Amino acid sequence: MSSTELSDGILFGMGNPLLDICAHGDQEFLDKYGMKANDAILAEEKHMPMYDEMVDKYKVKYIAGGATQNALRTAQWILGRPNSSTFFGCVGRDATSETLSAAARGDGVNVVYQYNDATPTGRCAVVVTQDGKCRSLNAHLAAANCFTKSHLDDKQNWALVEKARFYYVSGFFLTVSIESILEVAQYAAQQDRVFMMNLSAPFLCQFFKEQQMKAFPYVDILFGNETEAATFGKEQDLGVTSVREIALKAAALPKVNSARSRLVIFTQGEDEIIAVQDGEVRTFPVGKVDTVLDTNGAGDAFVGGFLAQYTQGKPLEVCIKCGIYAAQVVIQREGCTFPERPEFKC
Repeated sequence: MSSTELSDGILFGMGNPLLDICAHGDQEFLDKYGMKANDAILAEEKHMPMYDEMVDKYKVKYIAGGATQNALRTAQWILGRPNSSTFFGCVGRDATSETLSAAARGDGVNVVYQYNDATPTGRCAVVVTQDGKCRSLNAHLAAANCFTKSHLDDKQNWALVEKARFYYVSGFFLTVSIESILEVAQYAAQQDRVFMMNLSAPFLCQFFKEQQMKAFPYVDILFGNETEAATFGKEQDLGVTSVREIALKAAALPKVNSARSRLVIFTQGEDEIIAVQDGEVRTFPVGKVDTVLDTNGAGDAFVGGFLAQYTQGKPLEVCIKCGIYAAQVVIQREGCTFPERPEFKC
């Protein structure tokens, strides 16, 4: 793609703003609440006590989170130009949302929250196990689940959508407002701008595939990991099981904006990244990190690093290299956090 000049709000994201409650736990704790290592689920009534139990049982850290917000925070960290990105999501009118807003704005993201006066800001339990190699997410969406298309209907807010040239939505938002996703996706297709989504979690491919496939024809770039890809391939009856073949099939699924071929990028932890561009498979080595502290936010950081370069018109190999760099920085720290300055070099 050609070089793009950075401007305010060039990157737009929608998702679930959540306060991450992070702790290093154990398998016994996961078993107690029916959770799996390296998985992500939505909280049910039986999970409600776990948030307080984590605080009582473990040393916890509170970190501004939510998949889309994390990706934009990462992109901003690398870009170093405040307000290059805009984020929409719903929060409660409480101290937690003030913490989230301050953290995201401090990282340079222009957060434009929809506020719900009756529901508290959402939380996500992040349980890290197996010496930092696995993270289990349990999200209590609360106010994040209350986002409505009326936030987009506001003229000032929609002007921010119109201003953007690149749009990213986490798959987790499929459980909240498919109407809002389609509104933005259709606009992106009409304007020949780039709309991107993430598979985000296996349960979304299983239990929200109707919503997922409503949005899928608008997806210009699809992100995911090997577990999500496998579930997507199975649920969509693609008839193949290898990550490479699933990526090829996903890239070839029907698409509204035929002017752009779909780019599919599947990560596989330390193993090579599989990318399908213009119908051709490309692979990119990742390499190992000696010290892994916490894999929470690694996928979001990869997307953020990718977006930081993609919004500048850099070639695919540079975008992916930057994504790998960002992910490897994050897994050596607690949560999706960064050092003061990036040291990425093309």
